Amino acid sequence: MLTGEFKNKVDNIWETFWTGGISNPLSVIEQITYLLFMKQLDEQQTKQERRARLSGGKITNPIFTEEDSDIRWSNFKNKTDAQEMFEIVKDKAFQHMKELGGKDSKFARHLDNAVFIIPTPQLLQRVVTAIDALLEEMTDKNKDTMGDLYEYLLSKLSTSGTNGQFRTPRHIIKMMVELMQPSLGDKIVDPAAGTAGFLVAAAEYITKNFNEELFIKSGNESLQDHYKKSMFYGFDTDQTMLRIASMNLMLHAVEDPNMEYKDSLSKGNLEEEQYTLVLANPPFKGSLDYSEVADNLLAKVKTKKTELLFLALMLRLLKNGGRCAVVVPDGVLFGSSNAHVAIRKEIIDNHKLEAIISMPSGVFKPYAGVSTAIMIFQKTSIGGTDQVWFYDMKADGYSLDDNRRELDLTNHEENNIPDIINRFHNLDAERTRARTEQSFFVEVDEIRANNYDLSIKRYMEQVFEEVSYSSPKQILQEINNLENEIKAGLQKIGEMLG
Repeated sequence: MLTGEFKNKVDNIWETFWTGGISNPLSVIEQITYLLFMKQLDEQQTKQERRARLSGGKITNPIFTEEDSDIRWSNFKNKTDAQEMFEIVKDKAFQHMKELGGKDSKFARHLDNAVFIIPTPQLLQRVVTAIDALLEEMTDKNKDTMGDLYEYLLSKLSTSGTNGQFRTPRHIIKMMVELMQPSLGDKIVDPAAGTAGFLVAAAEYITKNFNEELFIKSGNESLQDHYKKSMFYGFDTDQTMLRIASMNLMLHAVEDPNMEYKDSLSKGNLEEEQYTLVLANPPFKGSLDYSEVADNLLAKVKTKKTELLFLALMLRLLKNGGRCAVVVPDGVLFGSSNAHVAIRKEIIDNHKLEAIISMPSGVFKPYAGVSTAIMIFQKTSIGGTDQVWFYDMKADGYSLDDNRRELDLTNHEENNIPDIINRFHNLDAERTRARTEQSFFVEVDEIRANNYDLSIKRYMEQVFEEVSYSSPKQILQEINNLENEIKAGLQKIGEMLG
């Protein structure tokens, strides 16, 4: 989470763009993202060069050749002549960035329409200097801040939080990834990808847990190739988000990101049974016309509500045995319409619903105070739900107001996330927990009897402590005693005053 001081520095960069003549928020974000990407590419090659020196080998696929040295951030940032820097970045570095992975790569296609619109050498020089200082501070203090930086930049868009599109906090994304524990054999998709936060977090988890297989061991070329080219997929209808997502993934060694311009719910999306893992936070409040929605989704759930249609889509996208962790609004869990009940019944009866993690309403502040939950299920097509695990998350490590201040992440009372992850991966120990606890199991027959209601409050048992009060006679006596003490005190004061 970014500090107030850090946000102020980002705001200053933002203001520099505005005073320099770029007033469209989306354009500002795009231009900042391009420059951030250029710097990170340089840092990535520097790390590769360091490893090559230590091993005595060579870089096999350098981002920059020796002839490209002048377009590396570490070189052009020091140009005192603003015009010279401007010509290098605009005419050479920007074009080099657009063609990464080859002119015919998916990445190059996404950036084909990207335009460098910083109008003056002076503006570019001021922004480069400010971004360089900002990123140096990030490297020194917190290497995991880049996602938070993107989130803060995107929060400045006037559309942020509308149409049910809330930016998922990084720590919630990370929790969901750790719950699902993606592996090298997975094929992962986010059908509402945005800037690819879920896919990037999955890539980070995999590189951390399978670093040797991916980057050190020889003989694992097929796995390495899978990670680089065919493990991560994302769909979105915003070209800007697709560009940012592609750059995000490339910085995590995904050489050819499979980010596609696609309306996931439309008739044009024909994909089915392609993936082993879905990680997503799809739009909540959208409402579509029936004529626009894929027929096989409407066959599962006859509705215009996007949050229900996305659940049907996820079932369609998954292979049998595939898993899903998805953020849903609370209404999905207890809504009584035919469509709400139908999608819950489909997941519970025909597949395997594993867990419902209820989150506090402040998780998505300052965008909205909507109450949400994480639904975890597995596609089986033959049923398999016997018990469903519920967890009542009361704290996520940050204040639940608009400020979202970081609390004591090691304190269970202020941060339930470590407990959630630990308990989910040790569910056998949960089976004896009473419903007065923060987590517990509920038998599927009871859920069916309650019209497939998945609201945790339906099944929690409250513990009421008996409170004993003094008798009315005793309370009256205590009041009389107090009055006598007051009278005595007033009398003493009167005597003192003469």
